[in-house]
Amino acid sequence: MTETAHKMSARGVSVFYGDKQAVKDVSIDIDMDKVTAFIGPSGCGKSTFLRTLNRMNDTIASARVTGDIMLDGENIYSSAMDVVQLRARVGMVFQKPNPFPKSIFENVAYGPRIHGLAASKPELEAIVERSLKRAGLWEEVKDRLQDSGTALSGGQQQRLCIARAIAVDPEVILMDEPASALDPIATAKIEELIHELRGRYAIAIVTHNMQQAARVSQRTAFFHLGTLVEYGETDQIFTTPREERTKDYITGRYG
Repeated sequence: MTETAHKMSARGVSVFYGDKQAVKDVSIDIDMDKVTAFIGPSGCGKSTFLRTLNRMNDTIASARVTGDIMLDGENIYSSAMDVVQLRARVGMVFQKPNPFPKSIFENVAYGPRIHGLAASKPELEAIVERSLKRAGLWEEVKDRLQDSGTALSGGQQQRLCIARAIAVDPEVILMDEPASALDPIATAKIEELIHELRGRYAIAIVTHNMQQAARVSQRTAFFHLGTLVEYGETDQIFTTPREERTKDYITGRYG
C-alpha cells in the first residue's frame, strides 16, 4: 500500500430513506494513522453516514445508498462483497454498550469462533486475552472471565464491546458516540483507548462532544443538514474554520 492510499474512501455518497435524502453527496477518506471525527448537530446525518461504511443501512428496508465506498480499493457495495466478512473487517461500537448476555470470555470469543480464527482452545484464549488487553480491560476482568458481561459497569461494558470488535482482527473501527452514555472517568478511559488503538486500526468516530473530537482526532468532518460542510485537519477546523456554518457551530451559536 502506498503512503497516499486511503484505507477507506467515500466518494459522492448519498443516503435516502424512501423519498427523504438524509445524506447528500459526501466524500471522505479514512486512514490508518489518523482518527477521523464526524461532528455536527443532532440529525445532521453523521451517524447515518458512519453506518454506510459497513453497510449497517442494509438492515433498514427503505434505505438506499448511492456513490462509491472503497475499502482497500474494493467497492463495499459491489455484489461480490461478502457483508459478513465486511463487518468483520469494519467493526462497529455503538452509542449504548451492548454486550451479549453471555460471559465476558464468550463476548470476546464469539466473533473469532464464528469466523474460524482460532484452531484450538488455547488459541481462542490467547485472542480473548490480547483483545481485552488492547481494550484496556484485562487487569479488571482477568479473574472473572466467566461472569456475565452485562454485570460490568457502563464504561467496562463499552470497553468489552471494543474488545469484541477487536477480537475478529478488523482493519477499521467505527464508533458511534461511544462515550455519550458514560460518566467523565469512563469517557476519559475510552478516549485514552482511542489514542492507543490509533495506527493499529483506521478509526472513525461520531461525537456530539466537540472537545472530545478535538482531543481524539487528527481529522474532523463537520456535517449539517445531511451535507458535509467542511472536512480537514482537526486543528484547522477548530481554530480557523473556512466556512461560516462551521464557525457558528464550533462557537456554540447553534447545535
